[in-house]
Amino acid sequence: MIIAAAQFTSEPRDVTANAARAAELISEAGRLGAALVVFPELALPGYELDAIAAGPDRLALALAPDDPRLDPVRDACRTARVAAVTSCAGRLPGGPSISAFVYGPDGALLTRYDKLHVTDPERTAGFVPGAADGRFTLDGTAFGLAICYDAHFPDLARRAAADGCRVLLASSLYGRGGGAEERRRIFPALARDNGLHVLLANHAGPAGPYDACGLSAAWAPDGGLLAEGSTTEPGLVLAEVG
Repeated sequence: MIIAAAQFTSEPRDVTANAARAAELISEAGRLGAALVVFPELALPGYELDAIAAGPDRLALALAPDDPRLDPVRDACRTARVAAVTSCAGRLPGGPSISAFVYGPDGALLTRYDKLHVTDPERTAGFVPGAADGRFTLDGTAFGLAICYDAHFPDLARRAAADGCRVLLASSLYGRGGGAEERRRIFPALARDNGLHVLLANHAGPAGPYDACGLSAAWAPDGGLLAEGSTTEPGLVLAEVG
């Protein structure tokens, strides 16, 4: 199975424009033979914490899985026969969440995952953590989900491996400098320590208060690098998982 990380530069606070771009990348992934494409953390609204959680139109940028603003994404999945792990702001009873909505190749929702480990700035902005691990199966392969800071907690990947997952998919935002070094340290170790393929989808360029480092990548279960994107250019990074 070929899977793809969509290295993305979001338009701040513009779900419609970002959904249209995501649909284009899903279609491109299908043309390249990928069965699944993963987008970075909060790719659809952009990493705009205050605008999402506390702006004048509070929660207007938070989505439900059936939100019509996501129709282009679902339509692209159906047309290309590609699954997509989108990342957006969702809604939980306690406040907004940082979420992944996973749509199958028929455009139907496979699962929803809400980030378990929110950072201090995210919590201060009003985001609340999820309560359950993310899992789904595609073409007989079980996948686990992580959103950025989740990957800093090794138990999450260990649970995925224990549950029979063969691939861990991470939607992330890592900035230049220390963030780039963090991802090089963390993700190969998650792959190697748990016998998992690991795929990282990261922003490239401006992302909220950050300058994202790109370098979306995939690692083999021995921790070896399979593919890596550039530090600047949006686009797809593809890898084959066994």
